[in-house]
Amino acid sequence: MAQKSIFVTIIGKANVGKSSLLNILIGEKIAAVSDKPQTTRTRITGVLTKGETQFVFFDTPGMHKGKTKLSEHMVKAVTDTVTEIDMAMLVVDCTNKISPIELELINNIIAARTKAMLVLNKTDLLTDKSSLLSLINEYSRLYDWTAVIPVSVTENDGIGIILNELENNAAAGPHYFPEDMLTDQPEKVIAAEIVREKLLRLLNEEVPHGIAVSIETMKERADKDILDITAEIYCEKDSHKGIIIGKNGAMLKKAASMAREELESFFQIKVNLQCWVKVKEGWRNREGLIKNFGLS
Repeated sequence: MAQKSIFVTIIGKANVGKSSLLNILIGEKIAAVSDKPQTTRTRITGVLTKGETQFVFFDTPGMHKGKTKLSEHMVKAVTDTVTEIDMAMLVVDCTNKISPIELELINNIIAARTKAMLVLNKTDLLTDKSSLLSLINEYSRLYDWTAVIPVSVTENDGIGIILNELENNAAAGPHYFPEDMLTDQPEKVIAAEIVREKLLRLLNEEVPHGIAVSIETMKERADKDILDITAEIYCEKDSHKGIIIGKNGAMLKKAASMAREELESFFQIKVNLQCWVKVKEGWRNREGLIKNFGLS
């Protein structure tokens, strides 16, 4: 059979499960996941090669109203990625009504004149299943979707239907990535996101948005199977630095321990992780620092 491929952008507002969906689609965790808004800050590419078909997914930041220069870059990552692709996948939380942000995303799809499917996530949280049909009807009046698919990412329900629908829309053509490749993210970026994710999960709502993580060193020892990683954690205020470190260093130790465990699982090697916390006031509004952190 001839090779096929399809390029798909995953869009939606914050906390609808886009990154979790990407991870489950490709069968490996490559995108950070937490219950904090704007966990995803840049476009993340995930690749799945299944038989003759290669699926290339772009996970994007949650669409939101930008208040900082970093937010502006995040919103631009969403709008730019809707163009020049084969399919847009709008992911929504089926327990919520249609929001202005989702209306804006649909208008972007219409303007880009691209095919799009609708994925209604979190069906496992519905107490009244009849409300799902009503929501589907509302969305269907707004756009002619190639498919409307209710799913539960946490229950791994409906994921196969998404892949089947995408495969039906794949075009004949070469595979653009090696068949064993899962993402184009550099290893240092993946490691930084693992560290940041643990901090997002442990810290309160104010601090996480002002955190960036940079992997300064990552090197395997020549004499033994140990990967040494040095991570620098940047925050915007001295008070935030104290919160990240915690009493007697307890918070930082806990986040580092959680991160080290996942890093060892991902890289399949023992990891020695050293974390340092530094303050860069207002970095989310400083273009130079945004660029240095790889977020522009």
